[in-house]
Amino acid sequence: MTRREALHFINAAHFFDHFFLLIFPTAALAIARAWDMTYSEVLLLGSPLYVMFALGTLPAGWLGDWVDRMKLIALFYLGCGASSLFIALSPGPASLMIGLGMLGLFTALYHPVGLALVADLSERTGRALAVNGVFGNMGLAGAAAVTGILASHLGWETAFAVPGLVSFAVGSVLFLRQHVGGNSAASQVTSARGDTASTRLRTQVVVLAVIFAAALFGGFVFNAVTISLPKFFDERLVSVAGDLSWIGASTGLVFAISAFAQLPVGELLDRFGARPILLFLLIAQIVLLACLSQVAGWVTLVLALLLVTMLFAEIPITTWLISRHIRSGLRSRVVSAEYVLSLGMASAAVPLIAGMHVTGLGFDVQFIVFAASACLVLVATLFLPSNRTQTATLSTYPAE
Repeated sequence: MTRREALHFINAAHFFDHFFLLIFPTAALAIARAWDMTYSEVLLLGSPLYVMFALGTLPAGWLGDWVDRMKLIALFYLGCGASSLFIALSPGPASLMIGLGMLGLFTALYHPVGLALVADLSERTGRALAVNGVFGNMGLAGAAAVTGILASHLGWETAFAVPGLVSFAVGSVLFLRQHVGGNSAASQVTSARGDTASTRLRTQVVVLAVIFAAALFGGFVFNAVTISLPKFFDERLVSVAGDLSWIGASTGLVFAISAFAQLPVGELLDRFGARPILLFLLIAQIVLLACLSQVAGWVTLVLALLLVTMLFAEIPITTWLISRHIRSGLRSRVVSAEYVLSLGMASAAVPLIAGMHVTGLGFDVQFIVFAASACLVLVATLFLPSNRTQTATLSTYPAE
């Protein structure tokens, strides 16, 4: 398998990873109606998805540094597809929670394994991570739009069954391709390139501390916003309340346009480094979150688009820092540690948002809480070194 072929499967896996994670928040609106439950009650059923996503990340990072990474990508496709089909067949809340937990466990494989592969296979890390990030963001957009349409016209079960079948088919193709093609991309690239990290220990410690702070508080902001966006539009957009198709389409539009924000950021990272870019993005997020806490009507769509654009633009920055400071044999574990913090906050975001809705604390309060979390990331970013690390990231893996 060539480097280009491997990257195609890895990028597509990023699309599916975010797609599967964001089916439930939109489908929850339809499940609540079908099962005669409140939105808050159904939203709590999704907790196993995000809890298992967080708990599975550390084992996935360990596997990514010791097992053939491309085989793990194939397992990701097959496991997510099977779990999604199980969810579609769920007759009640108990089986739904089991299926969502299984889905969370398999989706946890991608980031520690896939991002480490991108760093190993790419010559220009910033650009490669940006392109990979676009695929993930398009998965977010596709989940909201496709789920809204399928759930409205064919039932919420179809919203899980269709992507599950597609994922299982792609995983089968990748599995067969690896057996036909011989050695996988992961094993070849590991022996083909050496470590590139050459940073002083003190700088590495500072960078890792900032990365973990960004994962903890920035991860909370990102996941809380993306999870609550369908409900936010349901309450704040004019003339769309209760219309699941329009809510899904509006959310999908925001995610689709914002998905491309990582491309210029990837280019800028390779030129100027992370500190100035991250500072700008965080200041913009804080201002937009404060504004969104107060506005209503169609202006919310514009401001939400700007906010999500800033959030998505931030995604490749921490992985870029890891690729510059951490050697290849440890990258999966470092990425997994980062995601444990980020996704641990994501799992906490679901009951927190549901609890606020139950107690009557609406988005006017929630978005101020999100802004305060972004402020903490801003303070941590000030400790990043101002000069970017100049390290080579060339791979000898064949391009064709």
